[in-house]
Amino acid sequence: MTAVRDLMTPGVRCILATDTLNRAAKMMRAHRIGALPVKRSESSDELVGIVTDRDIIVKCLAAGGDPAQITAGDLAEGAPVAVEATVDAYEAVRVMSEARIRRLVILENGRPAGVISEADLARALPADQFAAFVIRVCARR
Repeated sequence: MTAVRDLMTPGVRCILATDTLNRAAKMMRAHRIGALPVKRSESSDELVGIVTDRDIIVKCLAAGGDPAQITAGDLAEGAPVAVEATVDAYEAVRVMSEARIRRLVILENGRPAGVISEADLARALPADQFAAFVIRVCARR
């Protein structure tokens, strides 16, 4: 079986919980990514959530919020879902399906090392398995 290490996009970029959504949006644009894991502090690898481009638009801008005042930590909800890099790819798909998430943080020795996204799965999984994943994640609750 393939380990998630072989599927992930390496070199994950993280943002601090105290950084503004303006900074998050600029980082996303600069690195051409749609999500940033949120770290509690500079000196800690503890993740407190993940912020997506959609979160910034829907939860901040559309709600009338000021992205220069709202922080990544304000939007980070719940414990982030993550797995170690040695986990089998099918286990990662199961975790993502159960959590109904499109991005999964990959850890190496407890530190953020990469992210697996829907696009990574689309490239790696057989079409029928990817279709089943999308149906599970996108189905109405």
